[in-house]
Amino acid sequence: MLVQAGYNPFMTGQIHGHETRTLQQKKNYCFVCGLDNPDGMHLQFTLDEERRTFVCHFNLPKRYTGPPGHCHGGIIATILDDAMGKVNKLRNVVAVTKEMTVEYLKPVPLHTPLRVEGREVAVHGRQHVNMAEILNEQGEVLARSKGIFVAIDPEKMFGKFVER
Repeated sequence: MLVQAGYNPFMTGQIHGHETRTLQQKKNYCFVCGLDNPDGMHLQFTLDEERRTFVCHFNLPKRYTGPPGHCHGGIIATILDDAMGKVNKLRNVVAVTKEMTVEYLKPVPLHTPLRVEGREVAVHGRQHVNMAEILNEQGEVLARSKGIFVAIDPEKMFGKFVER
């Protein structure tokens, strides 16, 4: 079963973007998933409940060009970071990226159907270890990341920036 990214099986109702039970946003300006960011990517993630994996199908336009016909490495890292960040919703936490590594295995083409998948690896107290992969239609892994995320108190860190 696939559901929208805001869904958290441990909470009632739906959460959108980077919201939590205690911190509600009127608008989401996240560069990757924020629908309110006019310059953003507007990627929409879904939760594959059975696999406990967040998935997004997307196609990159030329504005994300790095090498000719292919995506810039910074954009690849950005997509992977966001996919890993979504996984923290499974634990009902807001967590910020502490560190991440990226393996660029094959060039990521523009104008081609792609998907990114994020999943949990381990949890050690406040530290959440997640991974993500960008794959082509044939299922080949083009880029892979692993990240450590630290759970934070969203009200303390972001409360003054949220429209209420």
